[in-house]
Amino acid sequence: MSEEAKQPLGASPPHSWIKLIIELGPLLAFLLTLAVAGIMWATGALMIAAVLALIGSWRVFGRILPVPVVTAAFVLLFGGLTLWMDDTRFIKVKPTIVNLLFAGVLLGGLLLRRPFLKTLLGQAFNLTQEGWRKLTVRWIFFFLALALLNEIIWRNFSDAVWGTFKALGILTLTAIFAMAQVGLIKRYESKTDA
Repeated sequence: MSEEAKQPLGASPPHSWIKLIIELGPLLAFLLTLAVAGIMWATGALMIAAVLALIGSWRVFGRILPVPVVTAAFVLLFGGLTLWMDDTRFIKVKPTIVNLLFAGVLLGGLLLRRPFLKTLLGQAFNLTQEGWRKLTVRWIFFFLALALLNEIIWRNFSDAVWGTFKALGILTLTAIFAMAQVGLIKRYESKTDA
């Protein structure tokens, strides 16, 4: 009998907690260090936690997904520039660049008539072509809005406010936006087994 089969009904498997810690650990390390020691130390903590998350993912799951690798690469690049140049603008502009990159990749897929969201989410959802197009357009605008919001916040507010937005605000806004797409997903669900 597998370990998951031995779990009581409704209990999550032990790996789901580990996965959550691996995914949210770097953000929590950043936020806690920011509150205690400031943005430069928080940047270093974020860099270390991102690498540890990759190692933990490899050790526990035997694989590393592409998104955490790309995220860690951006964290190491912009965090390294922040520490090396002693300039917090590098780490603060990272969310702007990442969100613009996401929007650009989705727009490129849309222009090539190959919606990348379908590649990423096609096993979870079976939408019509029109549904994939509309969902992609919505995500493009969402990522552009996040990039703009990040620029407004880091340029006009304290490090603590920006850090909280980066660690908690972006995650919360993304979850709310994703949930708001349920109506579109249901409306454009494909009725065929295509």
